[in-house]
Amino acid sequence: MPASTYHSTLLHLSAELGSVLRDRSWTVATAESCTGGGVAAAITEVAGSSAWFGTGIVSYANSAKVELLGVSPELLETAGAVSCEVVEQMALGALRVSGAEIAVAVSGIAGPDGGSKDKPVGTVWLAWAGPNNTLLSECYVYEGDRTQVREQACVTALRGLLAIIR
Repeated sequence: MPASTYHSTLLHLSAELGSVLRDRSWTVATAESCTGGGVAAAITEVAGSSAWFGTGIVSYANSAKVELLGVSPELLETAGAVSCEVVEQMALGALRVSGAEIAVAVSGIAGPDGGSKDKPVGTVWLAWAGPNNTLLSECYVYEGDRTQVREQACVTALRGLLAIIR
């Protein structure tokens, strides 16, 4: 996706998310690793987003996942940072520390290095936590370079938030 199309898509999704959240008087939080705050940056591109977004945590290091989001160190050791279990704990941690009604978490291998046979470059886990104990997670294996993997993950994160809210 060309950079201008990507930016336009993110802005559109973020504005739509803000509209839905404002209507419900909800807030959203993010917990990001491989996207490095890209989801939070997209959200804050929208004027007035402070009314529905207050917390974005970039937990790139495993120690940050543990200290800021309450991810189990043992789980990081056994499942790895790029796993369903860890990304779910990240999403739940974001809810807990922010007080938001809904959260998204992202952890993956954007590349160009770091992949393995089981978790190739482009592997990204996302989790969404929300009302009524909603907790959903999905794994994607995106194609492209580091920037493209991160961009696709940001778009998926926002689309997932919208899907859960609706």
